[in-house]
This record gives sequence, C-alpha cells and structure tokens, in this order.
Amino acid sequence: MSAPVEQRLEIPGGGILYDASRLRKAQPDWFDRDYWSNRKALTQVTGGRGSVSFIQADDGRWVLRHYRRGGLIARISQDRYLWTGENRTRSFAEWRLLAELRRRDLPVPAPVAARYLRSGLTYTADLITEELPSSRTLAQSLSTRTADQWRAMGRTIARFHREGVHHADLNAHNILIGADESIYILDFDRGRFRERGPWEAAVLSRLRRSLEKVSRQRSDAHFSERNWDALMEGYGEGEGEGEGDSG
Repeated sequence: MSAPVEQRLEIPGGGILYDASRLRKAQPDWFDRDYWSNRKALTQVTGGRGSVSFIQADDGRWVLRHYRRGGLIARISQDRYLWTGENRTRSFAEWRLLAELRRRDLPVPAPVAARYLRSGLTYTADLITEELPSSRTLAQSLSTRTADQWRAMGRTIARFHREGVHHADLNAHNILIGADESIYILDFDRGRFRERGPWEAAVLSRLRRSLEKVSRQRSDAHFSERNWDALMEGYGEGEGEGEGDSG
C-alpha cells in the first residue's frame, strides 16, 4: 500500500494539502461540485444534505466530502467550524490521519487532497479521497454477510485498535465491503491515535447500536446475536494476533 507524499498549497483565504506522489498540483476547483457537474464528471451525490459527491476525475474515481455539522448546532451553522489553527482543521487532520494509516498498511481509502477556507473566526472544510470500486457498505449488505465475513470484520477492527486508532463514529455505514470481500473503514473525521483503553469497548458498543438500528429500520436488513458473536470472535482472534506479534 503506497504512502501519500504530503504537499501544501497556499490559496486565497485558505490552504490545500495533496498527495504529491499522484498529483503534480492540486486545483482549488476540484473542491467545487459545480466544477465537476459542468464537466459531466459528477456521477452521484449522497450523504446528509448532499455532502458527498462521487467524481470521475482524470486520475481515477474520487469521493468529495464537504464537512457538515449535525445535531442541534447545525441550526446555528451547517458547515462552519471555529478556527483554532490550520493544523487543527477537520480536513487537514483527517487527510494526515488517513496518510498515516496507509503508511501502517491499514485498510482505508487513499487521501487525495484536503482544503479549508477561512473567514474570520470560522472556516469550511472539504476532503477528497479515492473511491473504493465495486464496494458496498455493511448497512447495504447486512443480510448477506456470512459468519466468516463477520469474523473478518472483527479482525479488521482489532487491527485498528492494536494500532491505537480511535474511530469517532464507527457504524454500519462506514464499514465498506469490496467486491473481493476486502474490508475497509471510512470517515475518520475526529479520529485520532490514543493509548489503548475503555474507549475500544465504547467503539464496539456504538457499532452494535448502529447495526441494530439498521436492522429495525430496513425490512431487508437482518442482524442477529449470532452475527455479533461471530464479529466478536474475530475481534478476539485479531487481538491474539497482536499478542503474537509482540512476543
């Protein structure tokens, strides 16, 4: 798995990070959905309030995400965040985290470019990642997962936890299953490295609640205790692999 090479670009009112190993230079227009729509390169728009755009770029298929707030605070500001410094912008932080996860050979999408635009005490943010082809979310394929696949998911999550990677919102919609049954984890906004601890159990509990919610909301999605037991069995196997490595 190739590791991105970070390059920073100054732009009016903000900045861009991009992977210099795959791009000669990032363009500010890439973060504008209308730019891609006008070029007939916008293939799909999804996500809350249309925040995710799928793009056919010259370099391949990309996913453009505009950071948006959720919950009560979204009534005040849908997409503006308090400025606390460039390195703490949501987009730069996630780009760098994904780059480090790729260096550690963890299954995440490759970061392409990130941007922030500052206005006074607030800023907006956008992130471009590589699209994982022929893949479906766990939520979209919940009823078709076998016991072996549930165990594989558990082992994958354990790999991240062994590295101290805290995913802030692991759920059924950001676990991706590839055409070859490879498992990827997406959406590392607010993710970070931490010392191992009780937060790992909290991440798993959050995932379980998400799976149960999808199962309740969709008649074609079935999640059972047996599924969860298989995932946790795989998680335990993954933890055991880590102990073997350290020994």
